[in-house]
Amino acid sequence: MWSGDGESKVLYVQTHGVSDPGRCATPFFLAASAAAMECEVMIYFTMYGPTLLRKDVIDKVGPKGEHGQPLRYFIEQATSLRVRLLVCQPSLDLNDLAIEDLIDGVQMIGGAAFNDLAISADAVISF
Repeated sequence: MWSGDGESKVLYVQTHGVSDPGRCATPFFLAASAAAMECEVMIYFTMYGPTLLRKDVIDKVGPKGEHGQPLRYFIEQATSLRVRLLVCQPSLDLNDLAIEDLIDGVQMIGGAAFNDLAISADAVISF
């Protein structure tokens, strides 16, 4: 799944969802930063992470405070820099979601594909 073109490869793993809004924007922000540094970047959403990708919540959740943009802002920033969004199939079931409930562009992968990405990544960072 990595392009193999020699860029550094960074895989972020997002396990927290809408019930923990303070942890929702950071993976997108860091992924966008890594992509701007010409790294190949993916974010894998597992456990409760897929709830952040629901079409009906990306404008309703986000960090509070001075830079309190909605989650959509951070998602669009990351994806505009070619950050790929991946989701775990069993985690969709855990959260009673279907791929159609999520924003456009999310790719569903299984455990073996995730392990392959993690093994070949230069860095794996978990939230």
